[in-house]
Amino acid sequence: MTFQKFNLVVNFLFLFSLSAQESSLFNGKDLDGWNIHGTEKWYVEDGNLICESGPDKEYGYLSTVDSYKDFELSLDFKQEANGNSGIFIRSTVEGTIVSGWQVEVAPPGKNSGGIYESYGRGWLIKPDKVKDQALKMGEWNNMKIRVKGDQVISWINGVEMVSFNDEKIGKGVGAIALQIHDGGGIKVKWKNIVLKKL
Repeated sequence: MTFQKFNLVVNFLFLFSLSAQESSLFNGKDLDGWNIHGTEKWYVEDGNLICESGPDKEYGYLSTVDSYKDFELSLDFKQEANGNSGIFIRSTVEGTIVSGWQVEVAPPGKNSGGIYESYGRGWLIKPDKVKDQALKMGEWNNMKIRVKGDQVISWINGVEMVSFNDEKIGKGVGAIALQIHDGGGIKVKWKNIVLKKL
């Protein structure tokens, strides 16, 4: 085998291994691979995953069937009406009680990209207020979350919002979950939910 052919094979195997690590968590057709918690609305329309307040106006969650420890998650979201939502990491859900950590998705001025511990310590870190300009209300936004060991980093539209190290998060185990906040009047669209294991 010539050096050029060997190099080509090595590059192909490297690219294949990278693509094999990435997986789409949402197929654009249905909620296969997810569990619904609560009575709020979760449905698929025009290739988008949509969460919307139901008549009970309570908290609701959509969690992955599988658990994930160390990963990079990239997804797109669009806030319509009140966009108070969030993405939970290493979390468990019983009924509508969640144990874990939320990367906030909220209207402008409400700390999108910050990390909140539900039923625990509350806000662990909020982004600098100037970074709130990265969020485009009513438009498609990209969020990336990197979870490795005890560190969590979040980005919105390429802007690093927070980087946080925490021993308790480092010990966490559980699913990824999307949240809809209580109070009613909320609608958020999601798409391109891609996870890469680290």
